[in-house]
Amino acid sequence: MPSYTPPTKDMQFILHDVLNITGSDIPGYDELEADFTSAILDEAGKLTSEVLAPLNVVGDKEGCRLENGVVYTPAGFKDAFEQVKEGGWPGLDMPEEFGGQNMPYVIGTAVGEMFSSANMAFTMYQGLTHGAASAILAHGTQAQKETYLPKMVSCEWTGTMNLTEPHCGTDLGLMRTKAAPQDDGSYKITGQKIFISAGEHDMADNIIHLVLAKIEGGPEGIKGVSLFIVPKILVNDDGSL
Repeated sequence: MPSYTPPTKDMQFILHDVLNITGSDIPGYDELEADFTSAILDEAGKLTSEVLAPLNVVGDKEGCRLENGVVYTPAGFKDAFEQVKEGGWPGLDMPEEFGGQNMPYVIGTAVGEMFSSANMAFTMYQGLTHGAASAILAHGTQAQKETYLPKMVSCEWTGTMNLTEPHCGTDLGLMRTKAAPQDDGSYKITGQKIFISAGEHDMADNIIHLVLAKIEGGPEGIKGVSLFIVPKILVNDDGSL
């Protein structure tokens, strides 16, 4: 069986001997003492080498399967995802306001390298969620942040990006997915997207899709493209599903 050895010593060397992060004036870096970062990296290393890496074999042998409209992940993925959630790893560098640990991004990058190296297929689920959550954090309204981020930071809900369509891959200005404004301020989205990694699975209560679409009457080409939050299950005003 293939194995994975996390390069924690190399990472410590880069962080402290090469980058001298505690000597940086970047906010939060002064708290990243060697003992502190070592504890984080060592725990991430254990999880990735002992739990995630062995799942590559079962993932290759089983793959995901579609049964009666439900996508089931390979055996062991769901249990491993629960361990990732319980450890707070998806929110390592996300704001405390939304349930994250507010670590500097450099620590999230180091941990993310281990997750991706140990099992890229598995890491897509929380990795894409982190990307979608980061987009909402940077560009969403306060109401959107409060509705979606706490559940996405914890990975109770996961996230995706919906870009590609059957007739256009990189040239997104050719997309046909439409967004029609509604009287209540929302939009009706119609169209077809393909190649949506983690677009359906059995490891989260909801999946928050970020969908690229063109608002009817908008400019031609890429300038007419906007990004919309499209939950698999619509969220009620009180946050329930």
